[in-house]
Amino acid sequence: MERAKELVHAENVYRKGYTGKGVRIALLDTGVFTHRDLKCRIVLFKDYINYNNLCYDDNGHGTHIAGIINDMSPGADLLVFKILDKNGNGTTEKALKALEWIQQNHKRMNIKLLNFSMGYLPNTNVAIQNRLIEKLEELWDEGITIVTAAGNNGPKENSITVPGVSRKVITVGSCDDLENGKNGYGGRGPTSCCIVKPEVLAPGTNIKSFSLQDGGYVYKSGTSMSAPIVCGALALALEKNPNLKPVELKLLLYDSVSQKIKNLSPAWGILNVDNLIKML
Repeated sequence: MERAKELVHAENVYRKGYTGKGVRIALLDTGVFTHRDLKCRIVLFKDYINYNNLCYDDNGHGTHIAGIINDMSPGADLLVFKILDKNGNGTTEKALKALEWIQQNHKRMNIKLLNFSMGYLPNTNVAIQNRLIEKLEELWDEGITIVTAAGNNGPKENSITVPGVSRKVITVGSCDDLENGKNGYGGRGPTSCCIVKPEVLAPGTNIKSFSLQDGGYVYKSGTSMSAPIVCGALALALEKNPNLKPVELKLLLYDSVSQKIKNLSPAWGILNVDNLIKML
């Protein structure tokens, strides 16, 4: 993560004391293992797969994502919703149940951000895809900033996965996916509505984060890893200004990114955390 922080220019923000304190982030994934560096940050765990009461992760993906968010914003709190099973599979119904709970409780629980590091396969029923997008957009309109992964079906055009195709949510691609192969892997737009996607890029290749072994770490690659880097950065911004609305955060990202790299992606540019915080 130190390499990732350097790439997104987060050199000064931590020196100034920002940690994301007071910001609550919803994480929908495979669950979370109570890694020793993460235990005190989890304020809620809800399991829509096996309905267990105690935190667990039988896959590892969710724990890795939680670790990235924790590294970027170590003072933020996590509300974890397990909607994917041990194989990383899930259903729209499980996701919608979690999102409906968030919709009913986000004001009481003060949820400001939601990280969705997963995507639908291209052959998934369009009506099912639209149901998920509609619910996420409802949450966006109610004040929750949604951060999604662009998916790993790139780099061809029109390869953004659902729900990253939504015109409202912040879709994140990888700025270093070319290191993982000649053509890269990050999904790219435009979408069917001719919207530029992803909006912003962040590191996604060989990202070190928590493993299922207590105190252990593992390297993973994908836009799933890029999204929580942006989500964590937005938690830092919300610590400085808790009243920022999703649209305002999105515009701040647009104005603060590092210069776009030619032919890398249609995105606005690469996340620049120090620029983002300076603009508040």
